[in-house]
Formats: sequence, C-alpha cells, structure tokens
Amino acid sequence: MAAISTVFILVLLLYMIIQSVKLQWKKRQFPPGPTALPIIGSLWQLKFIRLHRDTLMEETKTYGDIYTLWFGRFPLIVLNGYQAVKDGLTTHPEDFAGRPITPFFQTLANRTGIMLATGNTWKTQRRFAIMVLKNLGLGKRSLEYKIQEEACHLVENFMNTKGKPMNPSAYLMHAVSNVICAVVFGHRFPSDNQEFHQLLELVERMFRLGGTFWQYLYDFLPQLMHYIPGPHKFVFSGCDTVRSFIRNEIRKHQGRSIPEGPEDFIDYYLAQLEKTKDQPNPAYDEDNMIQSILDLFMGGTETSSTTLSWALLYMVAYPDIQAKVQMEIDAVLTPCQTICYEDRKNLPYTNAVIHEIQRFCNVVSTGMPRLCMKDTMIRQFPVKKGFVIFSNMASSLYDPNEWETPRQFNPSHFLDKDGNFTCREAFIPFSIGHRVCLGEHLARTELFLFFSNLLRQFSFRLPDGVKEINTEPIWGATLQPHHFEICAVPR
Repeated sequence: MAAISTVFILVLLLYMIIQSVKLQWKKRQFPPGPTALPIIGSLWQLKFIRLHRDTLMEETKTYGDIYTLWFGRFPLIVLNGYQAVKDGLTTHPEDFAGRPITPFFQTLANRTGIMLATGNTWKTQRRFAIMVLKNLGLGKRSLEYKIQEEACHLVENFMNTKGKPMNPSAYLMHAVSNVICAVVFGHRFPSDNQEFHQLLELVERMFRLGGTFWQYLYDFLPQLMHYIPGPHKFVFSGCDTVRSFIRNEIRKHQGRSIPEGPEDFIDYYLAQLEKTKDQPNPAYDEDNMIQSILDLFMGGTETSSTTLSWALLYMVAYPDIQAKVQMEIDAVLTPCQTICYEDRKNLPYTNAVIHEIQRFCNVVSTGMPRLCMKDTMIRQFPVKKGFVIFSNMASSLYDPNEWETPRQFNPSHFLDKDGNFTCREAFIPFSIGHRVCLGEHLARTELFLFFSNLLRQFSFRLPDGVKEINTEPIWGATLQPHHFEICAVPR
C-alpha cells in the first residue's frame, strides 16, 4: 500500500512539473502578469476569482497597463487605463470585435442575438437592429417625443408620493423601460400593470446576481455547476421568464391584422423572417429574434435606470450640486417649457453633472470580454486569434492621468475654465470600438430628459431623522446602489 501511495505521489508530482513547464513556455508569448500555477492559473490568489475593477487597476503598478491573468489554462489579456483600452480596442477595432462564448454565455444565449453572440451572427443581428432603430426614430424627434411622454408620467408618479419617503428605483426603471418597450413592442405598460412590475423586479435581481463569483465558478466547472443550485440558476430561469414574455408579445403581433408598415422592432423582424424564409441557412430565425429583443429590452432598461438611481442618490449626497443644477435650469428654461435634448447646449453645468454621474457610478464597471478574431498586435505584444481581451472600462473613467480628482464626484471634470461643457476622450461608459453600445444616443437622451425634468420639478432630500446614505455599490453585472429612500419635495 505504501509503495502504491509513493508511486501515485511521484506520478502526480511529475504531472505537475510537466504542466508547470508547459505553462511557463506558453506564458512567453503573452504580456507579463501575476504568477500562474498549473491547473488553477492565477486563481490561487483569491482576489482574481472576481474581476474587481480596483484589483485589476492595482496590478498595473507591478506589471504595467497590459498584463495577463490565467483562469486555469485559459489566458486573459487585461487592458488598464484609457490609453491601453484605446490602443487595444480602436487601433484594429475589427480584430477585437468578437465575444468569447464561455459556458455561462453559451447557456444564457446559445450564440444568438446581439450582446453575447459573435462572428457573423453578431454582425448580422447588430446591423439589422441598428437599421430598425434608426427607422423607428433613434436620434430623431419622433423617439424623443416618447421619452418626453415618459418623463411626464415619471414626474406625475413622483408627485403622487407627496414628498413622503420612497425608493425611486421602481419608478425610474418603469419609465426607462417603457421607452424601449415602445420601440420593441410598439406600446408602453401602465403603472398599474403588476405583471410588468414583476418582470422589471426580476430583471433588476438578475443583473444584481450576474457577474458574481457564481458566474466565474460556472465557467470554471460548467458540468458540475449545471447540477448545483445557486444564483446562476436564478439568472438562467429569469432569462427564460423574459423570453416567455417576449414570445407572448410576438404572438400578439402575429395575431393582429397586418399594419400598412412596420410599427416596432417585432414588426420589422417578422417581415424579415418572411422575406428570408426560403433562403438556405437564413441568418434570421425565431431564436435570434427572441434573443435580440431580450438584449434590447434588458440592455435598454437596466443601465439607464440604474444610472438615474445613482443620479438622485448623488443629488441627495451633494445638495450644493443639486442647487446649482436647479439654479441653471430655472435661469434658462421657463416653467412650462418642454425640455428637449437640444437644451443641453444651454445647460452646461447640468450636462456636466449628468456626465459626472455616469463617470462616477460607472454602472457597467469592468465591461464585457472581447475575443481576438485574427492574429494581430496590441502595442508590442502579439495577440493570436482566439485570445480573450478584457478591457477594464472603469480604469479609463478613474484614470488619474485623465481626471484631476478621479475618486471624487466633481462635475468640473466636464467644464472648461469658462464654464462651458467639454467631454473628454477618456469618457467611455458606452465602451469603444466595434462593440460600442448601439443604444448610446438613446441612453444619453433619456438621462438628460429624465434628470432635468425631475430636478426642475423637485428637490430631493433625505427623510427626517436619516443622516447618512450609503454610496457604495452592490457588485453584480451592473453596479447598483443599496436600497435607499428619499423625499421628492415639489418646488
């Protein structure tokens, strides 16, 4: 028995030595990085189990702004700081337009849709979505009218709280979501629709649980995690629930009389399905339609509504900034004037505050990984096809070389010496390169119109007896604020 144990230990030791030599030889073709061990890679340092923005930025002091982490035997090239992110994603943008299909992403989307697809599927679905969004008014006054309408409903809902303590998140999420619903489904949902409220609560919780340790554990041990209960199971079942909701909306469209022209995204996609149904291996099918709608619905709901929640939280935390915004709005706009996106040009301080909110709350945090589509270079480092690139977007928004006070909430980051609005290159909350957020213009318009309408109508303060408010984020797929209550006091 002792002899067998000795042989087993020797074989295991020999295996580990061989794997270590292979790993060290393989590492020569990558940028430097923290020590990696056979089998587990860099994960022996527990801080790398989760890709926390501050942990990633801290490593630049030792390894520079481009370095390699190893997740088991899989390398991850990390870009930190604005210049590294810019060099990596814009010098050869088409080279880094892929998305790695990890086990978690595969289970979520099965290589379909826009956000988690790659290659020709991604190109086709994204190109079609951009075309349809433009036809439906993206960047035009017609879509702005829908946002203004929702802003009016939002103000009315806040008025109904009569200045009493409330959590604004549900109101904000409902208003923002109704904009993308009008685009995708062709109609809005009234505030008393309980099924829709429950769906939005589900989406919020899914984003809170995504991007956590459980996701990385699933990618590391997918076959085992498939049978183990945990938050990852809730995310998968939540996506199925949203898909069921989308299928129901599609059936409603199929069951109605055909409109003279497409009125929403579903109409356009159904028309495209009919047009391409006889083609061999058509690029458009029901799975891609449902996943594309899910991507638009969830992406168009969560990030902007969470940013607005942070906006009101910061206005309570910084009442002097809130007062300056209101003073500027009062001086430029008449009380009954409908606020337009174009008005941002006459409200430089308000515009600066909105941009600083986006920079400081950084709701997407580290961003999504990219896949290298062909052999290329990032600076002096060769990057082969199939390598995964992780651009730490937060490191650009907090880069001390680009921002005077990166860890402070400071609207002056977006103002010149004369008080005029100015936007810096390092401001990339919507990412850069070929995978830049396709709803960027919509999100910018929503943030400005919702925020300025709320600040014109209300002053926001803490409830009586509450002295402090938590401005630390809950870490997930997006960085959400902890539960908080404020009072919306009519001005």
